[in-house]
Amino acid sequence: MSRRFPDRPIVAVGAVIIAPEGVLLVRRGQPPLMGEWSLPGGAVETGETVAGALLREVREETGLNVHVGPLLGVFDRIHHDDQGRVEYHYVLIDFLCTAVGGTLRAGSDTADALWALPSELSDYGLSESAIAVVQKGIGCAASAA
Repeated sequence: MSRRFPDRPIVAVGAVIIAPEGVLLVRRGQPPLMGEWSLPGGAVETGETVAGALLREVREETGLNVHVGPLLGVFDRIHHDDQGRVEYHYVLIDFLCTAVGGTLRAGSDTADALWALPSELSDYGLSESAIAVVQKGIGCAASAA
């Protein structure tokens, strides 16, 4: 199935990775959102669990190994083209994650990866829903500490 103009939504995962350095962001190197900052993650492949997809995507995009924590939310990301057709439709499942190994680097499908302070998230052009899920993750991480 094509990711562009799909015949049904694509299930994808996202990682809210909180560390003393901040929140991990990646700059997308491929459409959709090419050149934009977002949370690491991507599409779930056939036969892959949601947690398995998250582990793979984070490792591929950032070089980090993570522990998958609690579910933070499920969100729709729908983008229409100029004619109003659904160009991209993702159902995003976001989890709180903790880095447990690896070395941060920009990997496949990413142009850059960095730690951002929570107070700076709007400077990276993140959507309101992405900022809200990060804030939820920060609250969840703080209550677990």
